[in-house]
Amino acid sequence: MANDIEKIEKTEAEWRASLSAEQYRVLRQHGTEPAFTGAYYANKDPGRYRCAACGAALFGSGEKFDSGTGWPSFFAPLDESAVETETDRSHGMARTEVHCARCGSHLGHVFPDGPKPTGLRYCINSVSLEFEPEG
Repeated sequence: MANDIEKIEKTEAEWRASLSAEQYRVLRQHGTEPAFTGAYYANKDPGRYRCAACGAALFGSGEKFDSGTGWPSFFAPLDESAVETETDRSHGMARTEVHCARCGSHLGHVFPDGPKPTGLRYCINSVSLEFEPEG
């Protein structure tokens, strides 16, 4: 993925029209789906995970692992430029929020308690993703 990603910008009305109510709540309003309820937390099929808002390729099944948290977890994105991060100080704590670099949609958070080789755990909402099976 190139570092000069073409950004997608829409009005909130356009996002609301193109996403389900739950996708809008998570992707645009920085919500979180309940643990162990998302479509992909236990998915073990080979493939890619794309942004549900814009289709950008974000994560691969080769980087996915079972964190036991109830959300899809990855130790790295497909490409470092696929995601952006910023500090989230909501809920009385400081966390690192993960966004799609292409459309700015909220995906989840990244924590420093993942496996090798990165030591990171990208904890991502299933509703923020669309799975593209390999082949």
